[in-house]
Amino acid sequence: MGFGVFIHRSDSRYNDRPEEQYQFPGQYLRRVEACVGDWIIYYEPSKVNETRGYFAMAKVQEVIPDPVTPDMYLALIEPRSYLEFFNPVPFNGTDGLVERGLLNEQGRISGRAQSAVRPISPADFNRIIDLGQDTNELFLPRIDEAGTGFHDEQAPFEFEQSRDRVNYIGSRIVRDRIFRRIVLRAYDERCAITGLRLINGGGRAEVSAAHIRPVEANGPDVINNGIALSGTAHWMFDRGLISLSDDLEILISRQVNDLDSVQAFINTTRRALPPRRQFDRPHPRFLQWHREHCFKQ
Repeated sequence: MGFGVFIHRSDSRYNDRPEEQYQFPGQYLRRVEACVGDWIIYYEPSKVNETRGYFAMAKVQEVIPDPVTPDMYLALIEPRSYLEFFNPVPFNGTDGLVERGLLNEQGRISGRAQSAVRPISPADFNRIIDLGQDTNELFLPRIDEAGTGFHDEQAPFEFEQSRDRVNYIGSRIVRDRIFRRIVLRAYDERCAITGLRLINGGGRAEVSAAHIRPVEANGPDVINNGIALSGTAHWMFDRGLISLSDDLEILISRQVNDLDSVQAFINTTRRALPPRRQFDRPHPRFLQWHREHCFKQ
C-alpha cells in the first residue's frame, strides 16, 4: 500500500466520478493497485481553466476491469472517504513546488509530473493535506519535516503518522466542519432558496450546509451534493416539502399547508441561487435522488 496522486479534469473524457470511481488505462494498473487500501490526492492540471490544483483526497477500495469499456479499469473509491480541500493547493506554492518528489537531482521538474497516476511520499502527502485543510485549525500537529530536503524517505513512522492524520480527518465531526465551510463559501454564505445572507452578532452566517442526498443514504461530502440553506428552508428540504429540478427550479410540495407563505418565502427568481463556479452547482443525479426519495409531490 502507498499514497498516490490521480490527475483528474473537471472536463475529463474519462468516466470519472471522483467520489466514486476513477477510470484509467492498463498502463497505470500497477501504480493504481499499489494504492489499494490507502489514500490518494486528486490533482487538476494547470491548463484547466480555473484549475483547482490539488483539490481533494480519497481512499482507494479496489480495482476492477471496466465492465463497459475494454482495456480500461476502474479504481473504486471507498464510500464516504472522498473529501474536498477547503483550500485548493496550487502546484507551485509560496515555498516552491509542493510535491517535491517530482524534482530530479538537478532540482528541476521531472517527467513524472506528466503521469496521470504517480506515487507520492508521506512527507509530500502531509504537506499537501496540511495546506489544503487548514491544519492549524482542524488537525493534528504537523510532522517535523526539517532536514528532509527534496528526497523524502518513506519511513514506516511517517506512513503511520500520515494514516493517523487521515483517520482524524475522516471523523464525522471534522468532515461536517469542512463540508460546511466549503458549501458556505461556494454560496457566499447566502441561502439558495430565500436569497438571504444573514450574519449573527458573533459574525457567524445563519445558514447551514445541507446534503442533497443525506449521509445516512450514502450521500458523499462533495460540493455538488451540498446546498446552503437557512433554518426553515433546510427543515422543509429535509422533509420533502420543497425540492429542486435539474435546472434549479424550486419545487413546492402539494402537501404544504400554507402555499402563499411559502411562495413569499422563496426568492423572486423561483430558482435556487447557484454558486458562482459551474462545477460547484448541485449535480442532477443528487437532485434526482432527492425528488425520487424525499420530495412529497
